[in-house]
Amino acid sequence: MNSSHASALNRRQFLRRTATALAAPLLVPASVLGRGGTVAPNSRIVFAAIGVGNRAKAILPNFLGFSELQFTAVADCRAERLRQAKELVDAHYGNGDCRAYGDFREALALPGVDAVFIATGNRWHGMGSIYAARAGKDIYSEKPITLTIAEGRALAETCRRCGVVYQAGTQRRATESYRFAADLVWQGKIGRVHTVEMQVWTGPGIPHGPAQAVPAGWNYDLWLGQVPWRPFVATRVNNWQYFWDTAEGVLTDMGCHYTDQMQWVLRRDGTGPTEFETRAEFPDPSKFCSDTPITAEVRCRYADGVVGVMYQRRGFADRYIRYIGDEGWVQVDDETDEVTAEPKSLLSLKRAGGASWANASAHIRNLIDSIRSRRPTECNPEIAHRAITICQAWTISLRLGRPLRWDPVAERFDLAEANRMLAREARAPYRV
Repeated sequence: MNSSHASALNRRQFLRRTATALAAPLLVPASVLGRGGTVAPNSRIVFAAIGVGNRAKAILPNFLGFSELQFTAVADCRAERLRQAKELVDAHYGNGDCRAYGDFREALALPGVDAVFIATGNRWHGMGSIYAARAGKDIYSEKPITLTIAEGRALAETCRRCGVVYQAGTQRRATESYRFAADLVWQGKIGRVHTVEMQVWTGPGIPHGPAQAVPAGWNYDLWLGQVPWRPFVATRVNNWQYFWDTAEGVLTDMGCHYTDQMQWVLRRDGTGPTEFETRAEFPDPSKFCSDTPITAEVRCRYADGVVGVMYQRRGFADRYIRYIGDEGWVQVDDETDEVTAEPKSLLSLKRAGGASWANASAHIRNLIDSIRSRRPTECNPEIAHRAITICQAWTISLRLGRPLRWDPVAERFDLAEANRMLAREARAPYRV
């Protein structure tokens, strides 16, 4: 057979085989097409998790339960937590593809990441969210969303300017028990609400401890972020929630869940109270290094006279919110998710079932829908900022030891000294 004949035969064979292949059905896995309950890869929202400690471990499984989301990166300044988070994500997807970063800014620089889940310590919630918004990433941030009132305003404006979708982790708006209580108020079942009563737990006194070397695998400078540098003291670092520098204590850390509910149920999301009055018992500085209240009673008043009062007392399991009206009241116990009311006949209106606040899936669903539609979430940054402002104003009032008046439009106090506390100087280079 000459070479020209062989060449022609090879061409005929190639064309015949190509035609057969084109005529045959193309076998593509259903997961690639998004069938069988799966989502096609190019339709998935790609996430990175920033801060993967205890809170992230509780909420990340709720995120992973959505097939339309995919986590491709995790970031944490503590090596052991970073390793555990990568293992968790890799185990969920059955591969080793999750990338791990000791500096979250590297994760923000990834072009394929659409959104971030932020579960750092409080000091990084606001600033980390601003960094993420500037990088064009949509955001789910744990609460409290910011460290200061000024940071909250900057966050809201940055998200608006950058066109990103933001959801604060105040997921009780998506919880059946809290929605039921809200419906009773909105339907006038307890008359006109005149008082909202809230309760969080007694804060501890954190004992002094010695300075020590920073543990291996811990980027302590990045962990501190914007707050003033201090020597590494284990008692302080491991209980950062109870210090003004890093968290502001229980009234803010947990209280923002209830002020968010109060604002929502009273339909005050776009405004806030005008008066703040506070008193508290603080730790003895000769015995303790913590500087946030052990017990407290703090009050606020809206322009129409409605009062919000938060008690810091009793135990962790005793937290609640109660709406008190002219014709009755309704209360949600946070620990048990139980609703009580007066008159008791109101409880017959409640539907059975519903997930508790510990399951954030409905709140995450709202985020997913908003990412796809580009509409604001239920707890967008403006709403979340207004809610946390109440707690931050209480804290400023406590530290100054005097009542304050507040203009919710100008976002200014009636006292120059209080206005100087709207912001704090961030430690270089962690500034926005």
